[in-house]
Amino acid sequence: MSENLSLFNNPLMLGFDSLERMIDRAAKASQDNYPPYDIEQISDKKTCITLAVAGFGEEDLDITLQNRQLIIKGKLKISEENKNKKFVYRGIATRQFQRVFMLAEGIEIKEASLSKGLLKIMLERNEPEVKIEKIGINNMDKKNKKNASEK
Repeated sequence: MSENLSLFNNPLMLGFDSLERMIDRAAKASQDNYPPYDIEQISDKKTCITLAVAGFGEEDLDITLQNRQLIIKGKLKISEENKNKKFVYRGIATRQFQRVFMLAEGIEIKEASLSKGLLKIMLERNEPEVKIEKIGINNMDKKNKKNASEK
């Protein structure tokens, strides 16, 4: 009998079910190709995400961080002037979008900037603090003997 087990169902990988869900969400989110983006590794600790958001202004974009998800939303506010325009051809995409990036533990957003139709988000990885914790062992045999002798 064969079982369809993922890497995270390994009995030695305890508590990684949220990581598996995060990978599933990331796989589903990568289906949409709009807006196009680049991810540039600047150094060992610094990364830059660049999204092509031609036509979108600062007021049309929203960037949030929620549960290690970097969520970038864009929705154009159409002015009265643009409502009455009649296009012969419209090739510049202006539809609303939502792009989600899953961030690892220790990744911080340093800044976001918009210039020449490109939204740049600078990320930096901070090394996690190494913690070593000694775990005490309760000797239940001694405890049971003590309780038995007190009776």
